[in-house]
Amino acid sequence: MKRFKNILLVCDFDLKQQTAVERAVSLSRQNDASLTVFSVVRKGPVNTRMAITSMPYQELFEQMVADHRKKIDALVVQMKQLGVDAISAVATGTPFLEIIRKVLRDRHDLVILAAEGEGGLKERLFGSTSMHLMRKCPCPVWVVKPRKQSRHKKILAAVDTTDEFPDPERQSLNALIMQLASSLARMDNAELHVVQVWSVFAEGYMEVRGGLSEQAIRSLRKQAKREYAAQLDALLAGVDLSGITVHRHLPRSENPSGAIIKLAKSNRIDLMVMGTVCRTGVAGFFIGNTAEKVLSEVNCSVLTVKPEGFVTPVALEES
Repeated sequence: MKRFKNILLVCDFDLKQQTAVERAVSLSRQNDASLTVFSVVRKGPVNTRMAITSMPYQELFEQMVADHRKKIDALVVQMKQLGVDAISAVATGTPFLEIIRKVLRDRHDLVILAAEGEGGLKERLFGSTSMHLMRKCPCPVWVVKPRKQSRHKKILAAVDTTDEFPDPERQSLNALIMQLASSLARMDNAELHVVQVWSVFAEGYMEVRGGLSEQAIRSLRKQAKREYAAQLDALLAGVDLSGITVHRHLPRSENPSGAIIKLAKSNRIDLMVMGTVCRTGVAGFFIGNTAEKVLSEVNCSVLTVKPEGFVTPVALEES
């Protein structure tokens, strides 16, 4: 993969971030990209009371910043020894805002960070910072789940080839999703799974109110599946999949998020590449219901992308 040239690795030393660090180093080396190792120190309330120590708040905060900078600098030294063009940077403020401003200011083309949670049945994998970035950051955001091996075995590309309503944004997302997912699959020698969830429009209504027979409904389903399969084949035909083991999935469901989550779990997916829906060209982004639900329940690393022309609602500087 030679797409990324200016990567931003967000470090939080309270998290299990070794997998994210290894992935950032690997991508930087393979892309001959520059890598900025970035940390944000969250500011406390101005009226913070120091109950345990007599150290003034400002002095304590400056010490925190210095400690972060020391850790970041040490990490950069290790990366340079591996041949990575790495630099360090520390900011203060609200993490997701400072990360996005860093992206805007220095034109980073990928953000990598460790997932805040452990995932599983009891804990959500993605926290507030991750979700804010996946909603509002203008470049792709890769949230990495801690795991023993940094390479992926199974990658899932979630696409939407629906053509009932022409949508250039969806088309651009599908192309980008497939480009990234296939490149990563080739890089890691991983299986590539591609999912397109489909359903028959107003099937229940036609059956109940339209009086269609079960045979007629089955015929509609077969026709719809053939059309979706043809659309998916057309998308895949435009991607270089040589040397990659590809699995196509066309589950029928009126609950796309549930079908995607079920597929990811049953196939033990390591990384999901997916798009998020937005209004482009305006300072207002809304994440689609499907993406929102998937991100709230999925238990693997996720690389999210946005359509061309997306404008973040975050200002470069506070007014």
